[in-house]
Amino acid sequence: MKKQVLLIIALFIASLNLRPAINSVSPLMGNINGEIGMSAAVASLLTSIPVICMGVFSPIAIKVSGKWGVERIIGWSLMIIGIGTVLRLWTHSTPLLLITSLIAGIGIAMIGPLLSGFIKLHFPKHVPSMLSVYTVALTLGAAASSSFSIPLQKSFHSWQASLAFWATIAFLAAIIWWLFVNLQVKQPDHKDSESMKVKLPWGERKAWLITLSFGLMAILFYSYTAWLPQIIQGMGYSKSYAATSLTIFVVIQIPVSLVLPSLLKKFPSRRLWLVTESIFELLGLVLLVFNVEPWLASALIGIGASGLFSLNLLLPIDATNHHHEAAAWSAKAQSVGYVIGALGPILLGLIHDSTNSFTSAVIAMIVIVLLMISVQFAVTAKRRTDHIEEQQGNVV
Repeated sequence: MKKQVLLIIALFIASLNLRPAINSVSPLMGNINGEIGMSAAVASLLTSIPVICMGVFSPIAIKVSGKWGVERIIGWSLMIIGIGTVLRLWTHSTPLLLITSLIAGIGIAMIGPLLSGFIKLHFPKHVPSMLSVYTVALTLGAAASSSFSIPLQKSFHSWQASLAFWATIAFLAAIIWWLFVNLQVKQPDHKDSESMKVKLPWGERKAWLITLSFGLMAILFYSYTAWLPQIIQGMGYSKSYAATSLTIFVVIQIPVSLVLPSLLKKFPSRRLWLVTESIFELLGLVLLVFNVEPWLASALIGIGASGLFSLNLLLPIDATNHHHEAAAWSAKAQSVGYVIGALGPILLGLIHDSTNSFTSAVIAMIVIVLLMISVQFAVTAKRRTDHIEEQQGNVV
């Protein structure tokens, strides 16, 4: 029991580090641009580089974890995040700042899919609850880094110190991970033969459906993050109102992540909750189209976004039998899915520029939600062979 508690604590604090290196940058962009003179296009790379890393380095995480173990790679990745983040303390040029985003992005990308494998390995009977711990911590990390970056900048009188502050959490997480996990869990002294047999499921139809579901979810999530305040301001509301609506979008995700495991235990159908969460997003977007209570629209969209993220993390775990396989399927979904997701804000920006209207951008997101629902029906459909296997199991 004590060991399980230590593993949960380690999982929580490790998950806290998956967003601060990204989210802490945006509130300070004015200060950064004013000092080192970055263009808007270059400044956008500070956010997009870590997202691209999630796509490029997730498959590599599977290979190295097979050789050195999931637990060790997660611990080392926390150190990489810390190093990339603390280097920002001495950043006074654009190239170095971009390099720090690359270093931190590599660490974030390595951890992402491996945490799914870690959860399946150590908590096979409590996967939804542990995914809740993961997503709540991730959301808290994102919210805290967005909210406290400016106060930290004012306190330290330095945007570099504000950005570098989040390295303390990464290094603390690395220490806790070493004490609570690496010293508690037996590590392989040689290549894990089971993991060596596992490859990314490029030829699996269901894996592609899971990847597409994750990608469409990511397109919407990053579009909301990038454009929701501007959309609300375009409707005639103040900047402070738009900022408050974005805060509602983020904060409401925490209780949703906490409640979802209980709902899944009572009603375990993945299709039911995938579609339900998508409908929440759809309702929120419709309210935006008709300019009805943007704060309520933001809340509905946040409810949907939180549930969809957790459920899409759950799909690869449901579809696999071994923790290495779960990590491989998660890596494929995230590697392709995050690249797809990074295109979302760009796509909406192009639509806005061509139509000079945020309404068109919101309608485009409604179309994406409808497409996502059709994919959700496909990914949760049971094939004929599944029914046969169930019948044979009942006979036995």
